Amino acid sequence: MPVSLSHGPPHNERQLIFTSSQAARYLGVSLATVRRWTDAGHIGCYRTPGGQRRVSRDQLDDFLSSMQRDESPRRGESRHSTRVA
Repeated sequence: MPVSLSHGPPHNERQLIFTSSQAARYLGVSLATVRRWTDAGHIGCYRTPGGQRRVSRDQLDDFLSSMQRDESPRRGESRHSTRVA
């Protein structure tokens, strides 16, 4: 399986492994947010021998999919409905 280890932002869909900074740009969030999410286990990553995080595009896409599922309204509810107890 080919692995692209280019330096800088991901330029195409063939990029398979991202640095934390590249992952942040891919997700549209800050580097600190990516660090928090990987530390909390929301996004899987591995560490290089130097301790730097590496994240696969598949892991980022899975994370994005899970976020979209979590944001979708429950059956029979609108996003802006309020419940009365």
